[in-house]
Amino acid sequence: MQGYIVTGTDTGVGKTVAAAVLVARLGARYWKPVQAGLDEETDSALVARLVPGATIHPEAYRLVTPCSPHQAAAIDGVTLPDALPLPAGEGPIVVEGAGGVLVPLREDRLYADQFAAWALPVVLVARTSLGTINHTLLSIEALRARGCAIAGVLFNGEGNAESERVIGAIGRVAQLGRIAPLDPLTPATVQAAAAGIALP
Repeated sequence: MQGYIVTGTDTGVGKTVAAAVLVARLGARYWKPVQAGLDEETDSALVARLVPGATIHPEAYRLVTPCSPHQAAAIDGVTLPDALPLPAGEGPIVVEGAGGVLVPLREDRLYADQFAAWALPVVLVARTSLGTINHTLLSIEALRARGCAIAGVLFNGEGNAESERVIGAIGRVAQLGRIAPLDPLTPATVQAAAAGIALP
């Protein structure tokens, strides 16, 4: 199966917008396997709104509490499985994780472990603000330690040329581009952002 995994250096780095941009860029399907928190617009609903007509696979697990999936599952009385198989379908797929690389699905299984099992290249979404060098390089090391192929880093935010350069140099990763703040956040601005993304 062809496609990409989208993960981030932390919660709130813009993974879902980045995933929508990749879906638009590739004409891909989208899947968020575990959604934790249902009170606000879900990630799947946001991608569906930003990329009209995209195939959105339903979540395998919809958990009520907005917290780490392992904790949300415990609160809901759900046991997440050893593996989450990719949904079948035509064309490439964009799969979005939760939080950062080492967020636990269970106490004995991290998202990075699941990424390795899916064997799709990983797009790492990183901020451009202070602290991003450390967070991004740590995430790269954690992914490589599990044998995950890294497609590259996709920055999200205002430009920071030195941080972007040094992450690429020290981390030995491709820079896939940068998503500038999208205001308003609409299908048109997502499509425009997609045109500036360089994928391997």
